Amino acid sequence: MRDIAVFSGSAHPTLAAEICAHLETPLSPVRVSRFANDCLEVQLQANCRERDVFLVQPLVAPVQEHLVELLLMCDAARGASAARITAVVPHYAYARSDKKDAPRISIGGRLVADLMVAAGADRVLAMTLHSPQVHGFFSVPVDHLHALRELAKHFRGSDLSNTTVVSPDLGNAKEAAAFARLLGVPVAAGAKQRFANDKVAISSVIGDVAGRDVIVLDDEIAKGSTVIELLERLRDLGARKVRVACTHGLFAAGALKRLSDQPEVEEIVCTNTVPIAPTEESDNGKLTVLSIAPALAEAMRRIHNGESVSALFES
Repeated sequence: MRDIAVFSGSAHPTLAAEICAHLETPLSPVRVSRFANDCLEVQLQANCRERDVFLVQPLVAPVQEHLVELLLMCDAARGASAARITAVVPHYAYARSDKKDAPRISIGGRLVADLMVAAGADRVLAMTLHSPQVHGFFSVPVDHLHALRELAKHFRGSDLSNTTVVSPDLGNAKEAAAFARLLGVPVAAGAKQRFANDKVAISSVIGDVAGRDVIVLDDEIAKGSTVIELLERLRDLGARKVRVACTHGLFAAGALKRLSDQPEVEEIVCTNTVPIAPTEESDNGKLTVLSIAPALAEAMRRIHNGESVSALFES
């Protein structure tokens, strides 16, 4: 069996270190430097020759800097004769650019997938892509994980006898239905229309929420405009206490505070696919961050050993 080597870019080294702790393997060092002309240079400071190399780098702000870092790490590993290169991308930011819904726009999700493969990635390990078709943008194998089990385990610790899972839109309804099945509760979904990147309208909620506790489930929360719009509809429909759950807690432009300030929101739950600012995490009593490092570590172990990754999700 080939040796394993795990490297981390600068996007989320804490997550990479936690993954390595579960794998019981050291996190290999990486040197990232910048030339006078602002170009980046990456050096992997451990042996890669004939090794199974994993490069951990979520695409978080500044997304373009971290993307180029990942591409350079792939190229460096390929040049160092790595046996196989797996890009571990817990958050694939360009997954939102997945369709041509206006004239003369780019489909960034496919382009960035091509760039990663061209740079040397032989395989991709991702978590909760924004839409399932993004999986097909890659010309190399993709292991697509989700965090529904980790989220469900958290919520099973509370009384769910009067609870409904609500998806903010119909596009996420399938994931919300799967999550509701894990919890043994009914599901509902909002009828959403988007007018701009941060302007949405939810005209109605399909499903029974009157007098019920609600868990709002989304794949990611950036500015939080969709969730806040949904909270207004839930308020009108007579929902009781609300808990908000997502995989990727981006919380841009003060979204975490805006959500926490909603009186019916009792808890906001996300995972650590993206780094949460320590000040935000410590200062917000409603925020709970769950670790997906064990799931990523187990998937990486299975990839390395040639075992089934899909078996992780079999009940």
